[in-house]
Amino acid sequence: MNARRSRYTAMQHAVDTGDVANLTMSDFDALEFRSALGRFATGVTIVTTVDAAGERYGVTANSYNSVSLDPPLVLWSLAKTSRSIEAFEGCKAFAVHILGAHQEELAMRFASPAADKFAGLDVHAGLHGVPLFEECAAHFECTLENRFEGGDHVIFLGRVEHFARGDAAPLLFHDGKFARVEASEKEA
Repeated sequence: MNARRSRYTAMQHAVDTGDVANLTMSDFDALEFRSALGRFATGVTIVTTVDAAGERYGVTANSYNSVSLDPPLVLWSLAKTSRSIEAFEGCKAFAVHILGAHQEELAMRFASPAADKFAGLDVHAGLHGVPLFEECAAHFECTLENRFEGGDHVIFLGRVEHFARGDAAPLLFHDGKFARVEASEKEA
């Protein structure tokens, strides 16, 4: 516990003094940090795009967030080490699919390094030919507004051009595993 406390103290000191830009992973344990981040329940998305040659790309991501209503903006991030990073960095458009609770298998497929993640799937072309899935909780077709460096990730900011909302309950991710929304006692 003392080691964990001293690491926290180093972080707290940086926050208190405004010197957060100089924090490094050596100031705290990376696995503990990842575990702490996992305490935040997120939705699960698949982000898709298509390159100039028509090759389709898709990745599972839980690093998605709404940014603005006016203009309508969303963001998501991708590890710089991802096999799909070049395709997304060079894209004109992408689609963010909010997965339904029934789409856990699809989430796992797009989290894998499979050669053709789209094989056998019913997909249609959206904005700029970007692949779109059916039966999601929602999807957002976006033009790339901007990209930002974010440590070991690239953050993609998209302007929503089209969207659709379905009736599916969302698929969640919490503590390193999939989860589902349960009705509260007030709703039951």
